Amino acid sequence: MIEFGRGAPWFVARSHKNPRYNFSSLGGRWLVMGFLPRDPARRAQMMAVLDRIRPSLNAQSLAALLVTGEAEVFAAAKEGEALRWFLDDGVIAAGYGAVAADGAEPGRWVLIDPSLRILDWFDGPQAEARLLDRLALLPAPDAHAGTPLNAPVLILPRVFEPELCRRLIALYDAAGGEISGTMREIGGRTVGVVDSFKRRRDAYVTDEDFRLELRQRIERRVLPQLNRAFQFEATRLERYIVARYDAEEGGWFLPHRDNTTSGTAHRKFACSINLNAEDFEGGDLRFPEYGSRTYRPPTGGAVVFSCSLLHEATAVTRGTRYAFLPFFYDEAGEAVRQANLHKLDVGPDRPAT
Repeated sequence: MIEFGRGAPWFVARSHKNPRYNFSSLGGRWLVMGFLPRDPARRAQMMAVLDRIRPSLNAQSLAALLVTGEAEVFAAAKEGEALRWFLDDGVIAAGYGAVAADGAEPGRWVLIDPSLRILDWFDGPQAEARLLDRLALLPAPDAHAGTPLNAPVLILPRVFEPELCRRLIALYDAAGGEISGTMREIGGRTVGVVDSFKRRRDAYVTDEDFRLELRQRIERRVLPQLNRAFQFEATRLERYIVARYDAEEGGWFLPHRDNTTSGTAHRKFACSINLNAEDFEGGDLRFPEYGSRTYRPPTGGAVVFSCSLLHEATAVTRGTRYAFLPFFYDEAGEAVRQANLHKLDVGPDRPAT
């Protein structure tokens, strides 16, 4: 059930764009969500309201989400840049209280803030004038909290020495990079998928002595600070990779979370260590639920953050960004990883994301 200030219920559902569209990736903009009833007349009323909202829709500040349980309505609908349709088996509507106990469907609109929390809801045609008034007064997404927001991240300079950064870049350049995909849950298994969601190439550090050097620096220079800031004692490190985002390939990684599949559920914190921060433009970290501000650690410096946070690597617009990108977890996380290994369709030591 929904209430003011409570987090909007997350769901994964079929859209025209993706058979498993993850609602949790939509943070960073206002969302107006319409639950369409089966009654054709009432549904037509709601579509008329959508027509009035449509000129205000854009990918940066306001998106509309329409939910229907009717396959025919879903199939006939058309999406836009800031308009998504979802086919519901009843779970989404139930989570948002869009169906009354007696089965009545008044047609509900729900207004959700950029941090994916409930602001208001509007039932029946008599409430739609209030919805339109509310939409006309919405502030810009960055101003929605009434105070500037900072993402709950840890920024640590001087994790890697400049010489070590150069060695990692040289390793990448000597080995060459492999196209890097994303982890998706398909048919109950976690698989690597390469698509336009991400443009990155990775090279793996395989030399055990070099891996030990990297791990020792992280153990001494990152993990104690992680424990101080977040009271989390990391005991395990996943991935020794050098990632390359290149402007010529349009290097980016669209908004995502790092622990949403069975094969990644063990991850607790992500770490992004820039190896050449002075050599590129764009390519910064952004946490959409906390505003449009971007974060760029200096060369050898790290940004550490919870894998549950929605984040993106913005497109590199000039030059090439190199970064070292491990994950941290603990013994409880290791138990989860072991339990889910049978669901993983890529090598556990060389995951796709």
